[in-house]
Amino acid sequence: MRSATRSIASWFGVVAGIAGIEHGYFEILQGNVRPDSLMIASMGPPCVLEKVWNACEPAMTIIPSFLVTGILAIIAGLAVLIWAAAFVQRKHGGVILILLSIALLLVGGGIFPPLIGFIAGAAGNRINASPGRQPGPLYGSILRLLAKLWPWPFVILLVWLFGQWIVGYYFNEFMQKNGYLNLVLIVGLLPLSLFSAYAYDVHDRGRLVA
Repeated sequence: MRSATRSIASWFGVVAGIAGIEHGYFEILQGNVRPDSLMIASMGPPCVLEKVWNACEPAMTIIPSFLVTGILAIIAGLAVLIWAAAFVQRKHGGVILILLSIALLLVGGGIFPPLIGFIAGAAGNRINASPGRQPGPLYGSILRLLAKLWPWPFVILLVWLFGQWIVGYYFNEFMQKNGYLNLVLIVGLLPLSLFSAYAYDVHDRGRLVA
């Protein structure tokens, strides 16, 4: 079993589940009201999407009720969290996590949480994968470089996923004006964390020449 890849799959899935539950909580607070469209704001009034850095947490739902959407988002978030924490290493565990993340997307669990869940599922599919062929010189050099980065992309991403709320609370206007930086940081660190974990596991198995 690849330990670093297992850590990525579990922690990313847990984060996705927690975030999905949080979206569901705010959707429940909006009551049994029909959304205007598939795309919704998880946070209702007094949140104004033009005035807050997180745009009131956008999401989508196929359910014609904020209340039911929120309940289902919490259930789906719990399912993602539990599966990622305890079962993602099982056969087809990554595929199941991806399917649960799709469900989370469709019932108001946000946009980024399911994306993180998808990447967690992709990592889960690599936990017990066969080693494959010895990498060539160029590919081997890239893997060694990525292996040396582990676990820092992962650590920085986890710190920022939670720390952005503190920064946003105190520096809302800055986060609004520079929202693309937040997007680039998260989208960049997600695959980098996954690839560095995989490279570390390959290197740790002694398949790369030091």
